[in-house]
Amino acid sequence: MRIQAAVLRGAHQPFVIEEIDLEAPGPGEALVRVRGTGMCHTDLLARHAVPISLPTVFGHEGSGVIEAVGPGVTRVAVADHVVMSYDSCGWCAQCLGGEPSYCDQFMQRNFLGRRTDNSGGAADRSGAPVGTRWFGQSSFATHAIATERNLVKVDPSLPLELLGPLGCGFQTGAGSVFNALKVLPGSIMAVYGAGAVGLAAVMAAKVAGASEIIAVDLHAKRRALAMELGATRVFDGADPDVAAQVSGACKQTGGANYALDTTGVPSVIRLALSTLRIRGTCGLVAGAPEFALDVTTLVGRSVTLILEGDAVPQQFIPALIRLWQAGRFPFDRLIRTYPLNAINDAERDSASGETIKPVLLP
Repeated sequence: MRIQAAVLRGAHQPFVIEEIDLEAPGPGEALVRVRGTGMCHTDLLARHAVPISLPTVFGHEGSGVIEAVGPGVTRVAVADHVVMSYDSCGWCAQCLGGEPSYCDQFMQRNFLGRRTDNSGGAADRSGAPVGTRWFGQSSFATHAIATERNLVKVDPSLPLELLGPLGCGFQTGAGSVFNALKVLPGSIMAVYGAGAVGLAAVMAAKVAGASEIIAVDLHAKRRALAMELGATRVFDGADPDVAAQVSGACKQTGGANYALDTTGVPSVIRLALSTLRIRGTCGLVAGAPEFALDVTTLVGRSVTLILEGDAVPQQFIPALIRLWQAGRFPFDRLIRTYPLNAINDAERDSASGETIKPVLLP
């Protein structure tokens, strides 16, 4: 079928709205009419020398309504409202053990923009292939082909166009707190980077009962919002005394019990580790290049790279929705909507910090 999609043809080129021909859903797949899709920094990896085959349609925080299903699909049906999350195989040891975000095929199924058989799933008007399998969805478009495993059915009475970011960014931040770090009541949590993932972590830490929630960010507006959403202290990441300030806030316990870095910046990761108490845990949710680290910083401390908040989307996304309905996880406050044809404006505003979570409306 012919659809409209925001296609990226070159790492340093703008997104272009094009007509492409999308294949019908195959076995285990469903066609989703997209109602909204969040923009995440992961969608911009092709701009940073990551070897992704172009042209590709990105977008991995989609939500919409199922219009058709392929052979073998039994868990969802036509007219279901769904949130699209990451893809997984369903049969490796990690998937069978309830940890699909560590699927043996996670990289192939989510980061290549192609099916595992290397088919792209779509063609442009000249017949050339276009990748439409980014995170098993490629939802910067009017329609997306998703796999049954990355679909989460939701109540049709919910504001569907706002739910897409629960599939990755908000899931990652909240899941890091609840599932990976397992933040305990009365503990101290420090979050480095108050973007969409970091602010989701702040809200989750409040739900978890952390007594001190520290947020560190470069943007004053984001620090102010962090305070409104549950942070007890905020600090400017550009302040040369920020390490002493964070340590001072944790002096009664000798450091934070938990730290979460959402920036992937080596100096910030070192800061997070330096302000962590003995037996504390630091979670990383953004990849960082190789960098030097004094090994004594790790004495008695743990560091872990967390994927997708250690979440099983079909269980975790409904739980986040229930928290939102109870007024305890107001993720909608982080969202600003844009029409799909304003995708380049959304990218600009996200990069500048003006918008925390852009959501594109096809």
